[in-house]
Amino acid sequence: MYGSKKAGTVQGSGCEMKKVMNYENFTEVLLDAGFSMGGGNSEGIYSIIDWDWDKEPPYDTPVKWHTGDKETDPWEWRMRVLDERNDTAYAKFFFRKSGYITKEWYPYFFACRRGSMDFMDMYLEGRISNEAKRIYTSIEEEGVMPLHELKKAAGFGKEDKSRFDRALVELQMNLFLTICGRRHKISAEGKPYGWDSTAFCKTEDFWDREVLKAASAVSSKEAEERIREQILRLNPLASDRNIYKFIYGRAGR
Repeated sequence: MYGSKKAGTVQGSGCEMKKVMNYENFTEVLLDAGFSMGGGNSEGIYSIIDWDWDKEPPYDTPVKWHTGDKETDPWEWRMRVLDERNDTAYAKFFFRKSGYITKEWYPYFFACRRGSMDFMDMYLEGRISNEAKRIYTSIEEEGVMPLHELKKAAGFGKEDKSRFDRALVELQMNLFLTICGRRHKISAEGKPYGWDSTAFCKTEDFWDREVLKAASAVSSKEAEERIREQILRLNPLASDRNIYKFIYGRAGR
């Protein structure tokens, strides 16, 4: 099985689970695994931290959700990997929920979900909504945009929250946009205020050309086989239905 030797292992249901004691352990296991759900629900596939915020860990660990401790709070790690590393993406990639994909494995997901198609190809085929196009166009024009600015630039009001949220997830699931950090709101005086706002950018701006080149060099069939094999190493009990949906972002055959 995959995982950090430093972190150790413990027996779980159906497969070996990895003990994670801190952020360093988490990144070690993530690089070995290649991908993971971002929350405590594995969705029948795999999650490094596989217990929810209101549940007790299945082994003795200081790791706990929503404490604000950057070393032991998984909620803090989602942005920390973006701030401190260049080999991991975090966004709503799987089952319309958050997840991680490392640089090594991103080309395989890219090959399965986008292949050689660019944004306009998918849009003209009717696979991208008009709402998603408005958001994507705003990002194309401005580059990195925090959530609050993106919503306004794309012409969404308060009453459009659900439509905006759906379209934003749609773009992440299709690997056109990804989270690239956080930005403060700026006052009229030019000073930051309030809570941080999640920032988004185009996938092509997040990764270097090496990742996109690797994606173009592999077929969707080969990419699917590689991901499927890795999933079953991480979780031998994963069902074909869940595996397909995890890989392609949609229900399948």
